Amino acid sequence: MSSPAQPGNGALSWLTARPIAHRGLHDADAGIIENTAAAVSAAISANYAVEVDLRLSADGDAMVFHDFTLDRLTEAHGPLAARTADALRQIPFRGADARIMSLGELTALVAGRTPLILEIKSQWDNVGPLEQRVVQLLRNYDGPVAVMSFDPASLAVFRNIAPNVMRGIVSERFRDKDYWSNLSAWRRFTLRHMLHAAATAPHFIAYDINGLPSAAPLLARYLFGVPLLTWTVRTPSQRRRARLFADAMIFEGFRP
Repeated sequence: MSSPAQPGNGALSWLTARPIAHRGLHDADAGIIENTAAAVSAAISANYAVEVDLRLSADGDAMVFHDFTLDRLTEAHGPLAARTADALRQIPFRGADARIMSLGELTALVAGRTPLILEIKSQWDNVGPLEQRVVQLLRNYDGPVAVMSFDPASLAVFRNIAPNVMRGIVSERFRDKDYWSNLSAWRRFTLRHMLHAAATAPHFIAYDINGLPSAAPLLARYLFGVPLLTWTVRTPSQRRRARLFADAMIFEGFRP
């Protein structure tokens, strides 16, 4: 693994200073749905950092939502990417009085009060438009923020158009051939071992808790000083493993 380009003078110390709430501090039983304003506000109130997901709307806006389709969480169906930002804002979530936010609305809500980690959701094609929109919206944002993605092509775009935006690679062991059926064996191998590092130069790594310890992220952490986050920590045993092998955890389902 090549050495990533690292920001100096503790530029990323905020990234590991506190636990990171996965999709906000959500609790569906309490009517607080993942990736909504309520979940983000709850995380801020509890002094956690916030991780959310971003997808591109039909008219090119960055929307705060995890799934490819709207079916699991909302009263609508079909792919998010087929609808405009305004249309998406009108769709109610199931079990809560909440709507899908744009990244602009998210940054206005957070306003620099806690670190934001933005996962760029990729379908492994059409990389560029979402990244460009994110950079545009972050240009005047005054607060700690980073982007991350499973897709090295996404990181390469950020490196090219906004090298000062902190960027991380999300990774795991990629051993589930069914889940990653759209990726060849060689592609999974390169992703597992982060052989793209020379091209993407990630400032940090976010690695699956179930894949730790693993050679590539630990080599990057101990040899090159790359901050290592781990996701998604839910159980006491995972929390113990996170303490051993990572600098900070992205958690869900409990309060650290």
